[in-house]
Amino acid sequence: MGTATGGAVAPPAAPATPQSSGTALIQPPPKRLGRGRLAVDLTLLGIVGALLVAAVPAAWAVIEREFYSPTAFVERYVGLLADGRAAEALAIPGVTVSSAELEAAGLPPTADGALLRSAALGPVDDVRVVSQEQDGDVTRVTVEYGVRGSDRTTTFEVERSGSVGPAPTWRFATSPLAVMNLEVTGSMEFTVNGFTIDKRQVSPDGVDADPLAPVPLLVFSPGLYSVSVDTPIASTPGVAVLSDRPFHAIPVPVQAEATENFVSVVQEKVEQFLTECTTQEVLQPTACPFGYFVQERIASLPKWSIAQQPTVAVAPEGAGWKILPTEAVAHIDVDIRSLFDGRVRPVSEDLPFIVTGTITVLPDGTASIVVTGPDTQ
Repeated sequence: MGTATGGAVAPPAAPATPQSSGTALIQPPPKRLGRGRLAVDLTLLGIVGALLVAAVPAAWAVIEREFYSPTAFVERYVGLLADGRAAEALAIPGVTVSSAELEAAGLPPTADGALLRSAALGPVDDVRVVSQEQDGDVTRVTVEYGVRGSDRTTTFEVERSGSVGPAPTWRFATSPLAVMNLEVTGSMEFTVNGFTIDKRQVSPDGVDADPLAPVPLLVFSPGLYSVSVDTPIASTPGVAVLSDRPFHAIPVPVQAEATENFVSVVQEKVEQFLTECTTQEVLQPTACPFGYFVQERIASLPKWSIAQQPTVAVAPEGAGWKILPTEAVAHIDVDIRSLFDGRVRPVSEDLPFIVTGTITVLPDGTASIVVTGPDTQ
């Protein structure tokens, strides 16, 4: 029987494996939320939404109180004054006034605005609102502030003027300005908080301004104003004036006194004048406050001298000054011939007399001094 040789035995077939390329992964469908969980989420969202809706009015109320309320309006105005920003304070609605409004309030309609500037502002600090009161359409806001270490208060009247979008706008129902009726005697020039003013610059009469008439000047409220005179001729310590009542008149009398240097100059001029009078060899020196009366004839020319010079004192008078009446003594030496018997007798006599005079301050700041006596005025 035949035997098969040279044949190869085939290995068993490998099991089939799945191919990775071109096949898609199939995810199981998401599980649906239950009805209870959905209700909880919706409730939470509703609560959050309600809180947000409720917070909007509350937030707006805070914003309105801080930026758009009557108190914020007043605080801004006083804050501008405290910062020395006069022009911006003057631009706030209701601050400026017309002459007609001043006159209607019984205030001088010619009040000048020379002091409504930063250079004339006084110190105000620590501003805070202490109360707010509603009276119909008017809101009264009271502010406390510090002036030279002491606390003061001022009440302002504010009213609604309109709105910008949802924000209300305000204005002063009564202007916070006041009028300082400044009566300065002894000088046409004075300073307010270091700012120099000449009466003729702010008076409606100009160069013809009455030197004794009060000068009405608009001022801010609140405001501290120090009024003084400091010229080579006159001076006075500062007079502190607090303007804390809006739209009211503040009378301020200021009496300037002659400076020591000015009195010294007047004393020198008076002595010089009297000495020149003694050079006249007559019984009645012309335009001089002394003389000698005799009904007899003189036998020699009179010789005059001043035995006692006056001690000069001056006081304000109108736009100038006056030399107050003061005593001096002249001395005469003269020979008198008797009309009865022709005899000559020597006369050597002290003659008291009174010195007065006027002092006119000229536009260039110099003074014209005229010495007189009670019989030569």
